[in-house]
Amino acid sequence: MTDGLYEEIVRLQREGRDCALCTIVATQGSTPGKEMMKLLVRDDGSFAGTVGGGCLEAEVLEAALASLRDERSRMLEFALNERDWPDSGLVCGGRVQVYVEPITEPKLYLFGGGHVSAAIARIARPCGFHVTVGDDRTEFATRERHPEAQALVAAPFEEQARALAPARRGFVVVCTRGHDEDGTILEALWRNGAAPRYLGMIGSRAKRATLFGQLRARGVPDTFLETVRSPMGLPIGARNHAEIAVSVVAEMIQLRRAADARAPIDPTQCR
Repeated sequence: MTDGLYEEIVRLQREGRDCALCTIVATQGSTPGKEMMKLLVRDDGSFAGTVGGGCLEAEVLEAALASLRDERSRMLEFALNERDWPDSGLVCGGRVQVYVEPITEPKLYLFGGGHVSAAIARIARPCGFHVTVGDDRTEFATRERHPEAQALVAAPFEEQARALAPARRGFVVVCTRGHDEDGTILEALWRNGAAPRYLGMIGSRAKRATLFGQLRARGVPDTFLETVRSPMGLPIGARNHAEIAVSVVAEMIQLRRAADARAPIDPTQCR
């Protein structure tokens, strides 16, 4: 059973999907689940394996989905008795510890297959992002131009945005060859209910003002436009493609690790 779960993890990773592995790491007394039993929870809420079933497993499932949202592991402890679980009928009297480990790979979608996207892909991939590059020109969505990308899409930008919109908590960068294409993508994302975790658009404040004015005239509300980071990236004075890529990926990492960013850096972990 355990071998099958690990094979499923590999399959999900190949498909660019997230999951959480929940393992019983300690038991005391009488418990329905035994040490090293595992439950694998997929990003769609489906699961395989077991940590003993019942209300305990329901709690573990909920914690696993929370771990997928914030990308943080959890150690859970349960006392299996009627006092702590009055409606469960549990009379085992034992204790169980379950370790929940998220196995996540944040999804980065780059609209535009030019130099900036190529530079971002080169940096984002070793930082743990699952990278997709999309362009409306076939010759700009090739393995030769973007060897780091795990997926390439060549299709009209509006079609790409419509397909991407249902995904949640993704990272989206809009850096096409022109204002018109950028506007088409942002409008299509809004019209299809997109709510990415990060939405950045390359360009100056002047471009932002002009383009956003055009989008407002087409009905795109400020509540959506306010979610667009433009200029995108941390303000490090970036000038060339590589420096822009560093600033953008750093901003995405800052957002992804927001909960950890407040903690002091342990210098022993930087060697």
